[in-house]
Amino acid sequence: MTSLVHVVEDDEDLRGLILRGLAEEGFGVSGSEGAETALRTHAERGADAFVIDIGLEDSDGRDLCQALRAQGVRVPVLFLTALDATPDRISGFRAGGDDYLTKPFDFSELVARLHALLRRAESDPLGDPSPLHLDPTHMTVGCGGATVPLTQTEYRILGALAGRPGQTLRRLEIVGAAWPPGAIVSENTIDAYIARLRRKLRVLPAAPEIVTARGVGYVLR
Repeated sequence: MTSLVHVVEDDEDLRGLILRGLAEEGFGVSGSEGAETALRTHAERGADAFVIDIGLEDSDGRDLCQALRAQGVRVPVLFLTALDATPDRISGFRAGGDDYLTKPFDFSELVARLHALLRRAESDPLGDPSPLHLDPTHMTVGCGGATVPLTQTEYRILGALAGRPGQTLRRLEIVGAAWPPGAIVSENTIDAYIARLRRKLRVLPAAPEIVTARGVGYVLR
């Protein structure tokens, strides 16, 4: 069965090269120039894997990945980026990415990594999807037909929680997902953001709750 790969890249020439190359390698392909189109296309057609450029014009690719994870999308995500520092790679993994390829890259390596990710995904159990819908373009969260706006930090905290529904995230994991590498964030600051998110979720019909795992962190359920 042919695997469908969706490429999210705002450089039209590069996107075209990747799509043509993957098609020649036997993949099914689709492409988007930004996060909003990618989310809409996935809702219509689905995908078996994503290749996402981190530096999109309309959104950070990591926010798009968080939005996909929050909506229950568990397929592999391979990030493309010009950033090669270790903190940048770590931030991609914390956002829910599975692999990382630095531009410029050898196309054969991209193909090999995709094959490896797809093989791994075949044996991975699917998690229970979150009912929340995160929009990285407009920085909103929706549920039950209603939406509320979020700040960027709120979005990333909620994206981390929604990407692992029913699992407890430690405070350090939340800091790593929502703040720049090396940031020192107090417990009071984290608690304040969680309180704000709880108030916003309460206005959404049938939205899950952020529950405190005392002495450990927080869980969305």
